Amino acid sequence: MSVSDPLAPLLGLPGVADAAAEARKQVDQLFGHQILRRGSGPVSVEAALRGAQASAALEGARYDLESVRAGAVTDPIVQGSLRIAGSIGSLVGTWAKAPLQVLARLHVLAARDVLPSEALGRPRTDPEVAARLSALSDLVTGGTDAPAVIVAAIVHGELLALAPFDGPGGLVARAAARLTLIAKGLDPKAVSVPEAGHLAREPEYIGAANAYATGTPDGVRNWIQHCCTAVALGADEGFAICEAMAR
Repeated sequence: MSVSDPLAPLLGLPGVADAAAEARKQVDQLFGHQILRRGSGPVSVEAALRGAQASAALEGARYDLESVRAGAVTDPIVQGSLRIAGSIGSLVGTWAKAPLQVLARLHVLAARDVLPSEALGRPRTDPEVAARLSALSDLVTGGTDAPAVIVAAIVHGELLALAPFDGPGGLVARAAARLTLIAKGLDPKAVSVPEAGHLAREPEYIGAANAYATGTPDGVRNWIQHCCTAVALGADEGFAICEAMAR
């Protein structure tokens, strides 16, 4: 990365480069599974369902996977998470070019049954919010050569810390991170489940997000390392899906 790359210093934080490399290794191992050599569609569908259930749980809507799969859960947070999961594939191309437009769309999907219609897709009009969202847009559209897992961590952390939208903003943040992993080529077939990795280490997820919001080097480092671990665990979840389908 060039010295002008805003994320270049992050790779110098203790443990960050190694954590990013380990996440990459786990995702690459997932992509070597024989099931994915035949086709990724069924795995992607199951990964999306598991990701939606996990993301909703992190937002406080906790329901078991089979109830969600059966369509028995009407909780608006779960329904919003499922709408997002069903739309990720159609948003990848736009995310790489117009991320702010996609964030607004994700909020509409997430909060449709939670907020009044006039509040949907509208970030807060605070100057700091506008400035940080603009900087985030620049990163997503090519402003950094950092590894995808690090870019996704910063996108995720910024959206949690900034909370630009009312309502279930965590759904939006986690979807934006997933879009980044897909668009930047770490998981182009969307067969991992990073949301499950965050849920598996939920106390750490909450603590690391709060640490990131402080803006200190240690806080940012802790958050990135957590996100790398979650991506690695999400790859393990994808591998488990493949193994189940191979039986």
